[in-house]
Amino acid sequence: MYHKPTLPSRVMAWGAALAASLALSGCDLLVMNPHGDIAKQQASLIVTSTLLMLLIIVPVIALTLYFAYRYRQSNTEATYAPEWDHSTRLELVIWGAPLLIIIALGAITWISTHKLDPFRPLDRIAEDKPLVADVKPLEVYAVAMDWKWLFIYPEQGIALVNEMAAPVDRPIHFRFTSTSVMNTFYVPALAGMIYAMPGMETQLNAVINKPGVYEGLSAQYSGAGFSGMHFKFHGLSDAEFAHWVEGNKAGGNTLTRADYLKLEQPSAKEPIRRFASVEPGLWSAIVDRCVDGKKMCTSQMMAIDAAGGAGKGGVAGTMRSAWRDLDGARRERTVVAALCTPANPLGLPVETAEASPAVAQKN
Repeated sequence: MYHKPTLPSRVMAWGAALAASLALSGCDLLVMNPHGDIAKQQASLIVTSTLLMLLIIVPVIALTLYFAYRYRQSNTEATYAPEWDHSTRLELVIWGAPLLIIIALGAITWISTHKLDPFRPLDRIAEDKPLVADVKPLEVYAVAMDWKWLFIYPEQGIALVNEMAAPVDRPIHFRFTSTSVMNTFYVPALAGMIYAMPGMETQLNAVINKPGVYEGLSAQYSGAGFSGMHFKFHGLSDAEFAHWVEGNKAGGNTLTRADYLKLEQPSAKEPIRRFASVEPGLWSAIVDRCVDGKKMCTSQMMAIDAAGGAGKGGVAGTMRSAWRDLDGARRERTVVAALCTPANPLGLPVETAEASPAVAQKN
């Protein structure tokens, strides 16, 4: 049975709606008010596209309401023309205006797609700050794991889990990959979302223009620990960044391949971890998916495929690799065994390579 709302309940409902609107009006919508030049250009593109589409949407809504009111059944003064079926001028307006908007949106999209290409190096720091000729971008390698982020600074020789930093007004060149499934790197204040995929390397060029601590996350669902896959992005001055680097070097161990294999195992809500140095060649091994030295690297596998494949002999070149789920359950995965690794350049079986004096001497 329907009960008409009483006056107090309606007052409370209106009061709640007013309070919510006032609370939302005080929010800082970081996506539309970011602190990185790339993100600002993307926000401007959203605003421009929305305004162009509103040039059609608003008149259509207004005319719909006007016609519904003007030609209502009770309005006997409205023109009644049941035989009317065509107007050239009206057709030109109906089709011409949207066509012009589509052309404008297409031109803006084409220009922005090239200008904001994530792989394209920056040509400016901000709208009023041109790029200095001799400035060198900060290199950052990012690995999406289950369920955490690993950041490697090759020039500084450090690595961190779930934390990264960059100097303000200095270009940043990111390289991304993933250990198992597709993930999305997203710092709303910095730039748009960039996918990280296993066995592949994607890139992003960006810059942060304002000091602060910003939220970073994965925007692609990737399993049980996805909700805790967050990290902190620090925008620092040059001096603060140098101090931050030195602090990481003083407070961590070396990130070796063995440490990486342990870190690669699924874990949720991982705390910040710091590594003072990184084993050489680790990043290329991560992208090539052969960190443990037992699996065949993808580049080698692709070279074999390009040469015609290994035929039936390739079926025997597989092995079982141990894996652990988030709940601790032990599992195994079938992988292609390595032919040659840095520790086994002749492609001998692991036991033979370890026992061979010639191989040991060569290494």
